Amino acid sequence: MPKPHETAVYTHGHHESVLRSHTWRTAENSAAYLLGSLRPHMRILDIGCGPGTITADLAERVPDGHVTGVDRSPEIVERARATAAARGLENTGFAVADVHALDYPDDTFCVVHAHQVLQHVGDPVRALREMRRVARPGGFIAVRDSDYGAMTWYPASSGMDDWLDLYHRVARANGGEPDAGRRLKAWAIEAGFTDITATSATWTFTTPEEREWWSGLWADRTLASAYAERATEGGHATPERLRAVSAAWRDWGKHPESWFSVLHGEILCRKEA
Repeated sequence: MPKPHETAVYTHGHHESVLRSHTWRTAENSAAYLLGSLRPHMRILDIGCGPGTITADLAERVPDGHVTGVDRSPEIVERARATAAARGLENTGFAVADVHALDYPDDTFCVVHAHQVLQHVGDPVRALREMRRVARPGGFIAVRDSDYGAMTWYPASSGMDDWLDLYHRVARANGGEPDAGRRLKAWAIEAGFTDITATSATWTFTTPEEREWWSGLWADRTLASAYAERATEGGHATPERLRAVSAAWRDWGKHPESWFSVLHGEILCRKEA
């Protein structure tokens, strides 16, 4: 029987405007709910490691253990490998992998971690079952995903309302679920987990520097990334509409009263011993 495989298309791609966001991520701002459960000896699998900033942070927290970062993109795996090398980390390894069919034996890792992954996969429940399979008995499965429908901002902007509507349609057409954050606990229950701690946390952007950075990366992503290509090629938006959405992002970022909050759902599941 053939192995299951990814059926969804990754909405964002790896344009510079995307990596601008991904390389900003740290264990502190993106995996705080997990850090208290880490111990120095642990073996960790970091799924969807991207450019490796969180992977490297986790490796520093398990100096007597090891962290394996995996991603579907060979190019981005090389980027993650370079990140770890630049930080002098010798307890890391990297590989290309599909979360639906991980090439690791049962009961291998103390922690299986995935940040902003399940919103982009074709079968999140199967992915969680596979994550549980490779976790050791008593080990942790830690998952965090944003929830686009719960994102909120001020002041109101019809152009950014248009952005949110468009993003939902593009992401779902690609086979993903952009409102994954609110669904993580339900997916974990369906996957068979019984020991689940469900929490939430936010990123908030409001200082002049934060507004410029957040609005700028989304303005650029709307015009130049794989997301932009999939929006136009899929018939979801015209280039003119994308330019209007991009301009709305830049306009929002100029206002001193502007505020944006990204809600994340989190689950920390314990595999039965």
